[in-house]
Amino acid sequence: MATKPTACLALADGTVFYGQGFGAAGEVVAELVFNTAMTGYQEIMTDPSYASQVVTFTFPHIGNTGVTPEDDEAQDPVASGIIVRWDPTEPSNWRSASELTDWMERRGRIGMGGVDTRRLTRAIRQQGAPHVVLAHDPDGNFDIEAMVAKARDWPGLVGLDLAKEVSCAQSYRWEEGNWEWQSGFGGATQDKPFKVVALDYGAKRNILRSLVTHGADVTVLPATATADEILAHEPEGVFLSNGPGDPAATGQYAVPMIQELLSRDLPIFGICLGHQMLALALGAKTVKMGHGHHGANHPVRDNETGKVEITSMNHGFAVDAQSLPEGVLETHVSLFDGSNCGLRVEDKPVFSVQYHPEAAPGPQDSMYLFRRFADSMQARRS
Repeated sequence: MATKPTACLALADGTVFYGQGFGAAGEVVAELVFNTAMTGYQEIMTDPSYASQVVTFTFPHIGNTGVTPEDDEAQDPVASGIIVRWDPTEPSNWRSASELTDWMERRGRIGMGGVDTRRLTRAIRQQGAPHVVLAHDPDGNFDIEAMVAKARDWPGLVGLDLAKEVSCAQSYRWEEGNWEWQSGFGGATQDKPFKVVALDYGAKRNILRSLVTHGADVTVLPATATADEILAHEPEGVFLSNGPGDPAATGQYAVPMIQELLSRDLPIFGICLGHQMLALALGAKTVKMGHGHHGANHPVRDNETGKVEITSMNHGFAVDAQSLPEGVLETHVSLFDGSNCGLRVEDKPVFSVQYHPEAAPGPQDSMYLFRRFADSMQARRS
């Protein structure tokens, strides 16, 4: 006897997928994306860059290592929900503190299992990231017509400033370094650490940890911080974090601030949304991608060295390389589609990348970028 579906995914084009729900019951409207990472589902769920997005995992074994508070990238999950091939199983991992299904229920996030995620991923690749409604009802009652209508009526991420929603409400110090086997989280590795102000547009904890590990004394400020508020901390460098939403919308208040900092010749390092907004401040443009880049296996070429790095990515917008002004160099490109993945300003200690060098989850090929940022602050200090 077939099991009655307890979860349903309705796409704006009328396509409907059924499965078994887990986590919290309820309904959410969001953009649907797929992620190709084989590890790190907890870090992905708690990455603020996934605000207003439902994540389809192409890797089928999701939940098999459980969850642990050490792996949270934010205080709470930010992704609206997840869709998986096989229902999460009982975890087998010495670090596991609880099961993914229980964790999601406590945190109010919806999951759906038993879905043909290959078919769903093909649909995303063919039509772009669709607007969807994901619903979980233990009784299996769904109003499909209403769900499709909600998906069609949702305006989407273009023009949407989500950084304010996921940013911190007030400034704070971050002193924790990267996690090491057996010893746990470390601290600063330098006697006189560099004073860094990090703008929180949805910053992942592992980015802040990587800054500390590479010699930074980090003060985190809200997304709406002004140039005067930043300069009041007398920073030796400024970091622009990752985050969700449309960079052009967040740029309405962030770009003037970044332009003021650029006039001060401070070292500036940006990641993901921070990269996009730095590009906007320099006079470039950003565009919405079809299905974006989401995974931990994206090849990127460093144009200046010829080196190829395997990187972790999570973005649905990209910098238009053709719009980069004179004096701004394209340093990295995606080997998947040729899209821009990095820039630097000639004659200034200013650079940024589209991908995630902190790699949580993912490979650590690009960790050298944090050292580059530290070296630029050391050169300025000297």
